[in-house]
Amino acid sequence: MPTAKKNLVIVESPSKAKTIEKYLGRSYKVVASLGHIRDLPKSKMGVDTEHDYEPHYISIRGKGDTIKKLRTEAKKAKKVYLASDPDREGEAIAWHLSHLLDLDPKDKNRVVFNEITKDTVKNAFKSPRDIDMSLVDAQQARRILDRLVGYSISPLLWQKVKKGLSAGRVQSIALNLIIKRENEINSFKPEEYWSIDSEFKKGRSKFNASFYGVNGKKLKLKNEKDVQKVLKDLDPKKDFTITSVKKKERKRFPAPAFTTSSMQQEANKTLNFRTRKTMMAAQQLYEGINIGKEGTVGLITYMRTDSTRISSIAKHEASTLIHEKYGAEYAATKPRKGKMPEGAQDAHEAIRPSSVKRTPEDIKEYLNRDQFRLYQLIWSRFMASQMTPEISDTVAVTIDQNNVQYRANGSTTKFEGFTKVYKTNKEKDNALPKLAEGDLVQLSANNPNQHFTQPPARYSEAALIKALEENGVGRPSTYAPTLDTIQKRYYVKLSSRRFEPTELGGIVNDIIVEFFPDIVNIDFTAGLESELDGIEEDKENWVKVVDKYYRPFAKEVEKAQDQIEKVQIKDELAGFNCEICGSPMVVKMGRYGKFFACSRFPDCRNTQAIVKEIGVICPKCGKGQIIERKSKRGRLFYGCSRYPDCDFVSWDKPIARNCPICKSYLVEKKIKGGTQIVCPNGDYEEKAQK
Repeated sequence: MPTAKKNLVIVESPSKAKTIEKYLGRSYKVVASLGHIRDLPKSKMGVDTEHDYEPHYISIRGKGDTIKKLRTEAKKAKKVYLASDPDREGEAIAWHLSHLLDLDPKDKNRVVFNEITKDTVKNAFKSPRDIDMSLVDAQQARRILDRLVGYSISPLLWQKVKKGLSAGRVQSIALNLIIKRENEINSFKPEEYWSIDSEFKKGRSKFNASFYGVNGKKLKLKNEKDVQKVLKDLDPKKDFTITSVKKKERKRFPAPAFTTSSMQQEANKTLNFRTRKTMMAAQQLYEGINIGKEGTVGLITYMRTDSTRISSIAKHEASTLIHEKYGAEYAATKPRKGKMPEGAQDAHEAIRPSSVKRTPEDIKEYLNRDQFRLYQLIWSRFMASQMTPEISDTVAVTIDQNNVQYRANGSTTKFEGFTKVYKTNKEKDNALPKLAEGDLVQLSANNPNQHFTQPPARYSEAALIKALEENGVGRPSTYAPTLDTIQKRYYVKLSSRRFEPTELGGIVNDIIVEFFPDIVNIDFTAGLESELDGIEEDKENWVKVVDKYYRPFAKEVEKAQDQIEKVQIKDELAGFNCEICGSPMVVKMGRYGKFFACSRFPDCRNTQAIVKEIGVICPKCGKGQIIERKSKRGRLFYGCSRYPDCDFVSWDKPIARNCPICKSYLVEKKIKGGTQIVCPNGDYEEKAQK
């Protein structure tokens, strides 16, 4: 008896394939395409600019065996379903698959689901649809535009600056934002100002207050002379009078559930996750984790979204759990809707747990550390978004003597609300003693403090993503690869978790700003993003959108080809000679940063890594110097300069002191908000320093 034909389902990743095959049963076979299978060629532009920007797609190198297997399985299948990710990129993959497998475009074979759970997947297969060509065209337009820009400017940078450089629409704006911020920092002129923080007492109770102003008007203290003038009008032996006590109830509402951007930002700030790490862990949680008796299940909804929308089913499930776990007073009757970013596609729900019943504690044993910490963040944020606000009692007190006013502010939490689940960096309660208008209080101490205004901070990953999103540049799926690219090209480097532009980044930015101003024009790029959204909504023709952008850009490329002068990046002398040929060594800039090389290159190819000594003798061998090194992932560590003869390494910075107890070396350990000197054996530690 012949074997019954099975339905073939094609997804993107093998881990997802296993999960979905288990849900669908024996009549389905699920295989993975391993992402894209067709793309524009790497060796040439691959876009015919004279014939409606016709793309020339080819099979991706290395995907031959995968394509052969997919074709074989498709021929013997009862029906083929295309279940790639539910976004523009996934729609394009489905379209490419339908071409390669010669599927009938009228045969409804596209299946999408926002979460990988049994009911959701089974329901999706009850209503397959056609491939959405508007989504495909929107992705195709972006891909073609990025190819036209990248493959036009990058060769110019190779010719005029150095090989291996690249330029792109979103990465150029990201780089430009970083350099503009650096220029602001360099041109910043600090201004002096002063504050007076004082301690008062009423009976045995003490509280703090700060100088506000004179005669009821706020007064800025610009220098010490202003401070002395204020203090001159005060009599420290005379009582101060409470002239105003204002009490209010303050509500603090929860933030909405995560979008891709807000998840990346929060994971960077609270978990110290790089953007790529966040997306990798989220992908794993979405595709499915084996959680014991329940088997493999997708733990979160689709992680590429710009929407804060939540399904009614998910809201009901969260409300039920909040009632059971915390009480009815914690469940919001009408959860607040998050403000959608301008141009949001709202194609999918916000990122949330596929079931809030799977609490982080319940499934912790099945997750690795990164997966657990991110799942806990997503679960807590979603639950909090469905809860009532935190309620605090606040009091603002004005204290007066001789028409000189101080102010004190107090706050105490009356009801935890959503903070029961989602802890934030909120200031601790500050309770004031019981004060009433007309009460007399005494001054215990006056503490004038000099300050200087600070320049704007360099962008962290979280801050840069926020800036790109607020300006309407890029989309959720573009942020992680954009930040990766500008670091791989060595246009920027991370210094203390913040982006610092390199000399090379400055050179590339100057060329793009001068010759391709539209590329770094935020309004222009945001407008283009809106037009790409218009293609998806079937309001714009993709060929016309590409043509509108490319025609003026092509003229800029011609002009730049003639006018950009060859940039000479002068080599900095290293201060010593080559040990092989005796010629001066110079500092060169490579893909991963600076290094020493012989000035006679390519005749002499001697190179050396640049090492930074920290002034500490190796505690293991007593001969070598401790130097800074970097791991393959770019993490700083410390090792002996005599490696491999001495294999001493430490993640924490050794210092030139020994432990007073065990006589081992001491290290400077980074902790939240500062550093601490500790013994690596755990025998000794000093008070933390901010």
